[in-house]
Amino acid sequence: MRLPRTLPRSLAGQLFAMQALLVAAVVAGCAFFAYASGRSQAEETAARQVRAAALAMAGSPSVREAIRTPDPSAVLQPYAEQVREDTGIAFVTIMNPDGVRWTHPDPGQIGRSFIGHTERALLGETFEETYTGTLGPSIRVVTPVRDGDRIVGLVSAGITVERVSTQVREQLGALGTAAGAALALGALGTYVINARLRRHTHGMNAGELSRMHTYHEATLHAVREGLLMLDGQRRVALINDAGRELLGLAPGSVGRRVDELALPASLTGALLASEPRVDEVHLTADRVIVVNTSPVVGGERRGTVVTLRDHTELQALSGELDSERGFTQALRSQAHEAANRLHTVVSLIELGRVEEAVDFATAELELAQVLTDRVVDAVAEPVLAALLLGKAAQANERGVELVLTEDSLIDDGALPHSLAPRDLVTILGNLIDNAADAASETATGEAGGPVPAQRTATRALVTVTARTDSGELLLRVADTGAGIGPADADEVFRRGWTTHGTGRGLGLALVRQAVHRNGGTVTLGRAAGGGAEFTVRLPLAGRTAGTEVAAP
Repeated sequence: MRLPRTLPRSLAGQLFAMQALLVAAVVAGCAFFAYASGRSQAEETAARQVRAAALAMAGSPSVREAIRTPDPSAVLQPYAEQVREDTGIAFVTIMNPDGVRWTHPDPGQIGRSFIGHTERALLGETFEETYTGTLGPSIRVVTPVRDGDRIVGLVSAGITVERVSTQVREQLGALGTAAGAALALGALGTYVINARLRRHTHGMNAGELSRMHTYHEATLHAVREGLLMLDGQRRVALINDAGRELLGLAPGSVGRRVDELALPASLTGALLASEPRVDEVHLTADRVIVVNTSPVVGGERRGTVVTLRDHTELQALSGELDSERGFTQALRSQAHEAANRLHTVVSLIELGRVEEAVDFATAELELAQVLTDRVVDAVAEPVLAALLLGKAAQANERGVELVLTEDSLIDDGALPHSLAPRDLVTILGNLIDNAADAASETATGEAGGPVPAQRTATRALVTVTARTDSGELLLRVADTGAGIGPADADEVFRRGWTTHGTGRGLGLALVRQAVHRNGGTVTLGRAAGGGAEFTVRLPLAGRTAGTEVAAP
């Protein structure tokens, strides 16, 4: 029968066991050291005690006088027992130089030979030894009794090893109690600490934590959506590769405050906000990102979780879709207008006015063909040519004439592959749309208030210049609109700036972003007709990033 495999102990449990063993080992070591030290000290104390008693008795005049008497035991035995009881030592033996006892705790041993060494004492030396006598192993001191220059006797005082051990055991009991209390206290503290650790690790063991960390790191690197985590002080606690790329941050951004990351003001405000943000669109220098924030709250604000989604491509595709819709509507209108003109030609023929019908048809064809021929001759880049023709048709439907200047010239292959066609569409398309809006509003008075008399006779006109010049692509769009005032010159490229209603104002911000992405510059000035004039310069080789805005 196969036994079920037990699950690995949690990390907190493993640490508790290790810490409990460590505390037990430390307490046991301290107890052993204290026992050894206490026993050594007890033996040293006993040796000092018996030495002092033996020397005191050997130097006592009464002992010398008693030795001179015919029966020294009669005087010395009571005296020795009194000293033994007063000092608490095990025995006091006074003997003659031959080692015959005059005193002993057991009176039956008086008159018998001393069990131990006396040679060094007979030479005048006081010495200490541990020896087994009639009372068992003892720590004893032997010293001579002098009468003048002669050694007339010997004194041996001692304490049994058993008594020393008893004293040590008594001390060890108190030490054991203290050691047990220390062990219990250490175990309790270890349990409390590990209970908290268990809560934080959710009872997982080291292997599970290691695997979770591995999966966590792999997920952060694999997820293409940006993830940013801020702590309670608004410092970057964690950011994945996609988030660092979307925000354009350096690798050392972890630990820095959000307001130190040089992000756009609106994006910084969203990250620092205490309330959640849902699907907010923000622009960085190169990207359009959608931001969602969610505070992490647990009794107090502990941080913020931020997700970032890249909508740069989606925004570009949305702009292209809007352009396609505009083209479709323009083509529908042109088809309707062509049908009306065809009916007019047919009617003139039916009325027999053939020459007038030919003149009418030829004039319409010439008007339609002039701009097409001009664009095709001047702009060999197919994306720009198609964009200009489409925008011309859209502008014409709104009563705005689009004109390509005579100095416009872009040869086929002049633009490098690094200059994305989508960025050209974003830049030139948005500038023409804004210019057409401004020109048509001024011509019809939609911009607010009556139109001055001197401007009502002016046709709505958008002038476009597109040429390569000194290693750069020059795109200039001017209109006959009302222009942009000096007060708005610094804000015109900010997301949300518009002269129209809410929900707009993204076009010029996207223009600035595309220009910056390609290392170019965009400037704002005043056109000859009084309207706004935007000039974009994009390097054809090499990048010198920067966006410049000049007041009109």
